Amino acid sequence: MDFKTATALRRLRLVSAPEAVSFLLLLVCSVLKRTTDFNAVPVMGMVHGVLFILYVVFWADAWNKTKWGWKTAALYFVLSVLPTGGFFAERMLKRESESGVIAARARREGVVNT
Repeated sequence: MDFKTATALRRLRLVSAPEAVSFLLLLVCSVLKRTTDFNAVPVMGMVHGVLFILYVVFWADAWNKTKWGWKTAALYFVLSVLPTGGFFAERMLKRESESGVIAARARREGVVNT
């Protein structure tokens, strides 16, 4: 795995968990708006919107750099629109980047051909 690919995966991974948290907080704020006088939906909506846009931009960059197939790319996108999907995406991206680093080290040390 080259540096640019690892960086793209790391950026996507770093934004996926905060995006999921902001989505959950937005849902909580939506419920509170309808049940109490508390209205933080405009603020949380803005925060979540910015994080979601960052997720989509970083997702597209990672898709371009890693050459994912359609199924993998679609899975990561679908996880971004599910309330807790960002947590699963973060774990999957962590595994993918760790295995890529291990494979790159093995190739560099001559353990594996390719």
